[in-house]
Amino acid sequence: MTFKRFEEIDAWKLARELCKIVRQYTEKENFSRDWELRRQIRSSSGSAMDCIAEGFERGSNREFRYFLGIAKGSCGEVRSQGYRALDYGYVSEEERAGMDQLANRTSAAIQGLIDYLNKTEIKGQRHFIRPQSSDQYFPATPNPKPSNPKPSNPKPSNPKPSNP
Repeated sequence: MTFKRFEEIDAWKLARELCKIVRQYTEKENFSRDWELRRQIRSSSGSAMDCIAEGFERGSNREFRYFLGIAKGSCGEVRSQGYRALDYGYVSEEERAGMDQLANRTSAAIQGLIDYLNKTEIKGQRHFIRPQSSDQYFPATPNPKPSNPKPSNPKPSNPKPSNP
């Protein structure tokens, strides 16, 4: 499993869909007036999506796993907040169940990625040694001159005294 961009990751794509659904539901008249719950559920769904992206961009599997754990927790928050939205009459049971199902699918995809990262020997893109090429942002500099160059005509260390 190799990704060059976080947009290729299925878990990120699912989290993006979750954000869209949450946004749609929170635009409903009654839900939109509950500023605190609206802010919390939007923030949680956004966190799931953003943590996947941030963890990937860090370039280290260790950090990626850490951020995936946060993203997975954010999916749980969305599910919990969906129950509150149901209890307050902001969404129907069918809407809550759909949001819950997508949050669970996202969480499962995140867990699959965590499981893979736990097994792989690859440490992350930050640890790859890339070949030198002309399209680098910071091309390698030529070898610098040595700080103590040897003179071309070295003097003997113990010169003989001259006789006058």
